[in-house]
Amino acid sequence: MTQVVDFHSGGSPHGALPSDGLTHVELTWVAKKIEFWIRFGSADREEVLDRRRRIVSFRPGAAFAFVRWAANDFGTIISRLDIVRAVGSGEVCQTLPFVRPGGDILLKVEGWPNVERVLQTIDAIERLGIDPQAVSHDHWRHVHNRTAAGQEPRGYTLDLHRAYLLRRRVQP
Repeated sequence: MTQVVDFHSGGSPHGALPSDGLTHVELTWVAKKIEFWIRFGSADREEVLDRRRRIVSFRPGAAFAFVRWAANDFGTIISRLDIVRAVGSGEVCQTLPFVRPGGDILLKVEGWPNVERVLQTIDAIERLGIDPQAVSHDHWRHVHNRTAAGQEPRGYTLDLHRAYLLRRRVQP
C-alpha cells in the first residue's frame, strides 16, 4: 500500500524533509508540461504526495539518474539529466533542485541533444547486461567531462566493469 505524505506542511521548518539519512527526490508528472522522472536507480522508499507528485528516497551510496523536462506553449524550456550518488547524513554534497539534501553529482547535462546522448549511453550499458546504477562513478564523471568538451565518451565495457568490481573489493 502506498502511503500519502505531505512533507510541506508541519514537521520541519522551511519544508525540509525528515533527517532519516536518505536522499529524497521530488518527482512531478504533468503530461506534456512537466516531466521529472528517474531513469535508473533503486529507490528505498516512495511516497505519493498527490496525483502528480511523489517523493522517492535513496540510501546513501546509491546512484540514480534524474531526468527533468519541462515545456510551455512555445516548446521545451528545460531538458536536463543528472546522475547523482546519494549522500549520507552530514556528508558534503552539491545542491540540486528537487533533491534533498543534495548529492554527489557524477554527471550533469543540459539540452536535448546531450540528454539524448547520455540516454543512449545508458541504453548501451544495459544492453551489456549491466545495471547502470552499478557502473563505476568514475565512468559517469568521464562521460560528463567528454560531453562537456563536445567529445564522444569511451564506451563502458564488461572488462572495465569487472575491473571496477575487483577494485571495489580491495579498496576500503
